[in-house]
Amino acid sequence: MNTDFFDKTGRVAIGSRLRMLTDMITNEMADVYKLYGVNLKPKWFPVFRTLADDGSATITEIARRIGHSHPSVSNIVKEMAARKIVRTVDDKTDGRRTKVALTQRGQSMSALLDEQCIDVAAAVDNICRNTRNDLWRAIAEWEELLNEKPMLQRVRDERQRRIASMTEIVDYTDEYQSAFKQLNEEWITSRFVLEDIDKAILSDPRGTIIDKGGHILVALYNGQPAGVVAMVPAKISGYDFDIEKYAVGSQWQGRGIGTAMLTALIERAKSLGAKRLFLETNSTLRAAIHVYKKLGFTQVFDFPTEYARADVLMELVVG
Repeated sequence: MNTDFFDKTGRVAIGSRLRMLTDMITNEMADVYKLYGVNLKPKWFPVFRTLADDGSATITEIARRIGHSHPSVSNIVKEMAARKIVRTVDDKTDGRRTKVALTQRGQSMSALLDEQCIDVAAAVDNICRNTRNDLWRAIAEWEELLNEKPMLQRVRDERQRRIASMTEIVDYTDEYQSAFKQLNEEWITSRFVLEDIDKAILSDPRGTIIDKGGHILVALYNGQPAGVVAMVPAKISGYDFDIEKYAVGSQWQGRGIGTAMLTALIERAKSLGAKRLFLETNSTLRAAIHVYKKLGFTQVFDFPTEYARADVLMELVVG
């Protein structure tokens, strides 16, 4: 086995390397079966051994016992039946079901397979004794850990940690004025029409937000402005702040930056003694609404709005 590629690539190629090892063993096992005169394909072994041990079983039972999918076992059974190694029999306890069992030919192969298994197990033990790490035990440990948390979730968690380490939430200063305008204009015009109220706020964020007692947070991703969000004193009685101008650049979306900004803004509102926050959005923005609901926002009705695009109103009770 040439491992140069894997030495360079590292652990990210674990799946490919395991497949290479699996292919190597599977190809050699085909010759091992020939050595013992057992006319089996290596991939048939789990099904064959289950039937040899249990006598008969349904495809569903076999799939559950060996950890394969139902279609996979069904295909293997069809291949083995074509070689006259297995046959179907009626379930004695339930006439509506059929089970799979070894044919006489299959049963005659079972004794040969028993001898083969003794020698293969000894060969595997010999390899284990000559390695620094016990692969068999390691596989079991990997399976247990992946059952507890799948690889996809582990990669997601690592991605989130990496992104969080590269993301910094800072207060707005005038150096971010162009980024504030650009990010919001990109977001709004990609879905809606830029309204007069948008133009007024984006042309003068300090005068329309900061000087009126509001706050703007900027998300820096790897040092670059990637997202912005603002809150201004609420115009509607019973609320402390309206959340506005929430935008994440298209190249940075899907990294959790928006959620991080909103979470920081909510914490800022709490620190200022706010009790209720208000925001306006649009029903087509399902991803944004999902984030709002995840953070505890609920929909409210019958409030006036300054934005033509706003058809969903939400609030968050923070204190």
